[in-house]
Amino acid sequence: MKSFLAFLVAMGITVTLGDAYCWTKTHKPGEAKDGCMISGKLYPFGQIERTEDCFACSCSEDRLACCSLFHTPVAYDKKQCKVVFNKKHCDYDVVQKDNPSQLCFVYSRVG
Repeated sequence: MKSFLAFLVAMGITVTLGDAYCWTKTHKPGEAKDGCMISGKLYPFGQIERTEDCFACSCSEDRLACCSLFHTPVAYDKKQCKVVFNKKHCDYDVVQKDNPSQLCFVYSRVG
């Protein structure tokens, strides 16, 4: 029984950490003739591996569906550390406030 409970807890943590923030936009007829507009940039129909805003998307004439490539840190030392978005890596860095070249330990993230 203890093994089964440990398995459930481990799976719950894995599923929570694996979630990404996702959204969908349904296009009106004729709205997406040439592709999908995301943050002022036109992307072609099909799979978009990475937008400039760090989303992975699927673009069609009917809809646009995107999921974040980043996970927001929620459990870290908030007194000594701060969160900085790293657009190159599409993720958040958690660094020391007094020495931003030093990374802080992050206990958990959400998507």
